Amino acid sequence: MIIKSTEKNNNKATIVVEIESELMNKGAEVAYKKQRKNIRIPGFRPGKAPRKMIEKMYGEFVFFEDAIEEIFPEVYDFAIGGNTEFKAVGRPSLENMDIAADGTTTLTLSTEVYPEVTLGDYKGVEVAKPVAEVTDAQVEAELKQIAENIASVENVERAAEMGDIANINFLGTVDGIAFEGGAAENFDLTLGSGQFIPGFEEQVVGMNIGESKDVNVTFPEDYNAKELAGKAAVFAVKLNKLSVKNVPAIDDELAKDASEFETLEELKADIREKKLADAQKNIDRTFENAVVEAVAANATVEVPNALVDVELDNQMNDFAYRLQMSGMSVEQYAKMMGGDLNTMRQAFKPMAEKQALSNLVITKVAEVEGITVSDEELEAEFAEMAKAYELEVEKIKEMVPTEEIKANLQTRKTVKFLVDNAVAKAE
Repeated sequence: MIIKSTEKNNNKATIVVEIESELMNKGAEVAYKKQRKNIRIPGFRPGKAPRKMIEKMYGEFVFFEDAIEEIFPEVYDFAIGGNTEFKAVGRPSLENMDIAADGTTTLTLSTEVYPEVTLGDYKGVEVAKPVAEVTDAQVEAELKQIAENIASVENVERAAEMGDIANINFLGTVDGIAFEGGAAENFDLTLGSGQFIPGFEEQVVGMNIGESKDVNVTFPEDYNAKELAGKAAVFAVKLNKLSVKNVPAIDDELAKDASEFETLEELKADIREKKLADAQKNIDRTFENAVVEAVAANATVEVPNALVDVELDNQMNDFAYRLQMSGMSVEQYAKMMGGDLNTMRQAFKPMAEKQALSNLVITKVAEVEGITVSDEELEAEFAEMAKAYELEVEKIKEMVPTEEIKANLQTRKTVKFLVDNAVAKAE
């Protein structure tokens, strides 16, 4: 192979590469073997027609276009992967293919490339940073939650009241037709919680155990399932049982029952300390993000679409994984929100654009400041990961590419450098 020319214009590079006939024939032979079973030639059984016969009928270079796909990794590594003039983003596209009489093929490839980044001020950027604090109301809310968590539940025999836990069966219909998600059995509903459509829980109040009734409601106009928004619905409801929560008083006995402390004041102090630590972590994280955004805003760079797409794929995959952990697919979530996967990608795009920009700027700062990762730091990171996942270090190294870990470490070090050199302003 020979690179005949390379032209770079802003964030795009065009490479013209010449491929000898021997390599093209190698790829064409592979393409022929994959396709021959689907090619019909009179006088030959399916899959038995010689390559020369097919080429005579359909053209000498009939397999060359598919041959490109077969040899493309080799072509990519030669023409783009090893190019020192630029760093490609994503998979290049084939702009033109010219086949000479002797089978020598000239390809014109284009690819988006990593852009030049011109840094603005990145040291001493001023960013607001509030002081961490915990209010008495937050502590009291936590105490109430603790009391709720250890509350006992007692069945009662009477008509339903607000605050009761009503165990119900229900079947919802719109115009006499049942709809998805509108039915359940033995569902525990706390009356007054606002969990159901407005008006539903109020109509369960007063029902007796074993009683059935129709509950008439109207879905809100802004209901997330668009096909139900604004529609009148009827729910056939049966009350199976009633229970009440006996929430303990917030006193020293609660502290003894729910913690390792003997007094309520000790428990309050512990809650305050932990909440203060959490608040500080959140403030630090928000400050860090704001510093990176400020540095990125000061830089001059044109972010390639391919980089945004890569980041968008990463964010979508991460979100899909987290949804999967909760038992929901990304398709189900998209439908529930009244859209589809394309709608979701568009919603994620601004965040992906921001992250792609930040990544480029962080990489440039690391380059300018000479921020690198030592072998000792790399080994320490592998050791931490092994400890966290309770695996051997060598197993972690097999599972996660070293370059990926190294890149993540470099990013973290660079972000810390920016934060350490930033100026925190009081709000």
